[in-house]
Amino acid sequence: MTTNDVQIIYFSGYIRNWQSLCDTLGIALPLSREEREAAILKNAYAKWGTDMAQQLCGMFAVVLYDENEKQYYICRDQVGQKQLFYAVADGELLCTGDIDAIASDARMEKRLNNKMLQQYLFYGYPIGTETFYEGIYKFPAGSWATFDGRSFELHRYFAPVFTPDESKSVDEWAAEIEKVVEEICAEERADTELPYKESFLSGGVDSSYLLAASDAVCANTVGYAEEGFDESSLARQTAEVLGKGFRVKQITPAEYFARIPEVIDKMGQPLGDASAVAFSLGCQAVSEHARIVYSGEGIDEFFGGYNAHKREIPKEWTYLTCSHIMNRDVVRTLMNDFDESVNPEEPVAALWQSTEGQSPLARKLTVDITLWLEGDIYLNTDRTSTACGIELHTPFSDVRLFNVASRIPTEYEFQEEQNKYVFRKAASGKLPDEVAFRKKVGFPVPVRKWLADERYNKPIADKLFGDTSQRFFNQAELKDWWTRYLNGEELYWSRIYAVYAFLLWYDCKF
Repeated sequence: MTTNDVQIIYFSGYIRNWQSLCDTLGIALPLSREEREAAILKNAYAKWGTDMAQQLCGMFAVVLYDENEKQYYICRDQVGQKQLFYAVADGELLCTGDIDAIASDARMEKRLNNKMLQQYLFYGYPIGTETFYEGIYKFPAGSWATFDGRSFELHRYFAPVFTPDESKSVDEWAAEIEKVVEEICAEERADTELPYKESFLSGGVDSSYLLAASDAVCANTVGYAEEGFDESSLARQTAEVLGKGFRVKQITPAEYFARIPEVIDKMGQPLGDASAVAFSLGCQAVSEHARIVYSGEGIDEFFGGYNAHKREIPKEWTYLTCSHIMNRDVVRTLMNDFDESVNPEEPVAALWQSTEGQSPLARKLTVDITLWLEGDIYLNTDRTSTACGIELHTPFSDVRLFNVASRIPTEYEFQEEQNKYVFRKAASGKLPDEVAFRKKVGFPVPVRKWLADERYNKPIADKLFGDTSQRFFNQAELKDWWTRYLNGEELYWSRIYAVYAFLLWYDCKF
């Protein structure tokens, strides 16, 4: 096979190990980034065929056409940083990162997948490989497939497997993390096709370490007037210590609520994660002065950064990812057409059973990497950044860093009341201890406070009790939630927001 036999039908992403691939594949440099990536994809497929994806490090969604075999080849990066969806209509493959493009194709009959709605209400995000559209599927992360017009054959080339190695000390593991972080950041730094980069920065260790290790010249964060939610002062301190520039985008309630419909529209599917709106506003602010921006996603899921990761659960339970917002009884009461045959554990059960015998942490991380990280976090970061016209790089999601994390014993992850301790230990090589070992804050958004303010919540109430809502949801139940929330029971805010996000999406798409 020659490269002339390979057509690039679709590509989205960034191939981080481009230098070593160009050397291996005999690609002469320099080339423009577009020419370089096209040469890598064509030459890699010509050399390795369907094993191509295993050679790529970075973020990617790829569709090629093999003229010799008269078939398509599709692959997605190991952990699903780039979105990719597919459908088969009239014997033709529709495959792209934009689900709206498939749903609006004249050959597709647009129908709501009620099963996904039911699961979404449980988890707060579109979990698994089904989507909100019947007949349209999410291409799984870490997978490749071929399609010849008759059969669609799907294969898994990567799965998060944890094999603890007890032979090294904490310091030795920290040194290995530092080495891999430096390798990854050196590849980004060497790419002169991307000469200016900035970074997102919160008050936490992940984004702080990335800022310190990378070639980003300026840090960006979002801030709020509300105490307890604003991390910008911590972020500013870190940027100053590292000698980096710093910008903060102050977000107001009016700005936040005005942004929600656009975010849900661009997301492609409903997402009950309220941080997506704040992230979108942050991306929009960055787009005014940068095209490439770093973000620290991946570390919590690779190294055990959430409190849910160290919290014990009964042996008979199934871990339903680190985020779910309603239980089965609540969803049953809420939905007008609840389907008893839809089991909320279905997307998780087989995966959870397959990890039997591994440590509790390894089992939880396997589930969160496969479902939560891909289904919520990367859906948010990929769609919002793309919609704002910036390219988001997540170096800490690189499979080579996972390959280190997957071998670290659990006892090194939780020490001195710290989550992801060994990663913090590595970060302390470039950060002050007060930053490297700072308690996790997360990415809090004051929407739980703002939603109760009558100056902003009328559009939400109009949706909650409008015609579309009456079609899908028990109005008495929704009114009870709304009343309880307005009377101070804040725990209802996430349920209300998730329902609102779905209603916005449905009225926009149908």
